[in-house]
Amino acid sequence: MSDSNMTDMTNPSTFILLGIPGLEVAHVWISIPFCAMYAIAVLGNFTILFIVKTEQSLHGPMYYFLCMLAITDLVLSTSILPKMLSIFWFNSREIDFSACLTQLYLIHCFIVMESGILVAMAFDRYVAICDPLRHSTILTNPIVAKIGLAAGLRGGMLVLPYVLLARQWPYCRTNIIPHTHCEHMAVVKLACADIRVSSYYGLSVAILVISMDVLFIAVSYIQILRAIFSLPTKDARLKTFGTCISHLCTILVFYSSALFSSLTYRFGRNVPLHFHVLIANVYFLVPPMLNPIIYGVRTKQIRDRLLRLFTHKGT
Repeated sequence: MSDSNMTDMTNPSTFILLGIPGLEVAHVWISIPFCAMYAIAVLGNFTILFIVKTEQSLHGPMYYFLCMLAITDLVLSTSILPKMLSIFWFNSREIDFSACLTQLYLIHCFIVMESGILVAMAFDRYVAICDPLRHSTILTNPIVAKIGLAAGLRGGMLVLPYVLLARQWPYCRTNIIPHTHCEHMAVVKLACADIRVSSYYGLSVAILVISMDVLFIAVSYIQILRAIFSLPTKDARLKTFGTCISHLCTILVFYSSALFSSLTYRFGRNVPLHFHVLIANVYFLVPPMLNPIIYGVRTKQIRDRLLRLFTHKGT
């Protein structure tokens, strides 16, 4: 009997997701803002995809990268929200071991991918402002596709060891995860083995990706600012800088959310567990919700196409 139990726990068929520990009685109420954010994210990102697809004038590098960002945001939010809502609404807490690892992979893969796409968008702005005459010859459609593929492959390859390592650990403590989704460290902490390899690798990937991507974005914008300040008139400087505002807002939302979530998780030892879980979920939902709003409001071509769409429907 004892051996059988140990075998079951060493190779768990399912994990149990607790949702937000300590706030179980408020799950239904908490689900309302999360559901609203998800609905806005889905509607906004599908609108961006539809507008870019149907508007011929938007078939350019900046908008192709924006579509990649929208797809990434859709996958990222959808990999978390449906299961979270099933916990909140139907108390459906079980998740298959393979499904848990798949969710873990998708979440972290698309976070890395989104960071890479933001770098690609910074490069697009750099070429458009610092070398505008060669913009169309440097960022051709095949090059844009290769950059998108590279961002995807980087995310997939860097995160794959997360899953391979997590799959090999023996789990003999418990199969209960105090979270709404299968977060990497929340899963491997259940292993009854030395998980330092997983922990150090996860931390190394996070530091490497964020530091390299932020450095590349910073260098791009230093060059962009130098080019902007060399323009002869104030109007020209403001107009040129205006083309970067949407991207800068997206960068700020993504990296500030990531930094706050990471610092809270690693150093907030006195912070209640339910606050950690809430912050993690907000991090995965706020950027996908805000990105289409930022680009819809700040980008004239998208705003005009959206207004024409609603005006046409109204008439």
